[in-house]
Amino acid sequence: MAAIHPRSELRPGQVVLSPSILSADFAELGAAVDLVSQDADWIHVDVMDGMFVPNLTIGMPVVKALRRRTALPLDVHLMIADPGRYVEAFVEAGADLLTVHAEACLHLHRVVQTIHDLGIRAGVSLNPATPLSAIEEILPELDLVLLMSVNPGFGGQKYIPSVTEKVAALRAMMERKGVQAYLEIDGGISAKNAREVVQAGVTAIVAGNSVFAAADPVAALKTLRAAAVADR
Repeated sequence: MAAIHPRSELRPGQVVLSPSILSADFAELGAAVDLVSQDADWIHVDVMDGMFVPNLTIGMPVVKALRRRTALPLDVHLMIADPGRYVEAFVEAGADLLTVHAEACLHLHRVVQTIHDLGIRAGVSLNPATPLSAIEEILPELDLVLLMSVNPGFGGQKYIPSVTEKVAALRAMMERKGVQAYLEIDGGISAKNAREVVQAGVTAIVAGNSVFAAADPVAALKTLRAAAVADR
């Protein structure tokens, strides 16, 4: 498997921050990525097709452009139907980590295997109402599990509180199975609840609106990081 950027390697007490460009100004996307790259660990790219989720966003050409713009790992989240059709194209565009939805894959193991065969890390995401049992069998094969803490499709939504218990249950499942994958969360995360989810077991945080809607996105990232690792 191809090496991923060294900043993405977890160290004790570290939490990866992956600001989501879904909440950035698309007219100034390059500048927004340049700005948050000062303190981010990854750049989170939400790809939506208007079918799996009720929104359309970006595709391979934007990922390719971002690859030229930043040296940070591109954390690409495919919220699309039948994502296996596009895995190779997104890897070629420059994704470092590719996450697909369990709900969108008829043959999930095959898709994960294809991602690995193409030399990058593979993640699987679950919507809020999808049980952890959907990934229990494939969990040892994953580099990342992304738990959605809002219903996917739009930025700026409020965190669903019950997801905290789901995070803790997934962390316990990972420990029982000896799985070292990242446990990522996406949706409604800010400095107000970052510590809560990290204490429950999260090791990677996606933050969109709480970063890009701030007057100073870099300061917002620093505040989020400080809140996430408080008392660790």
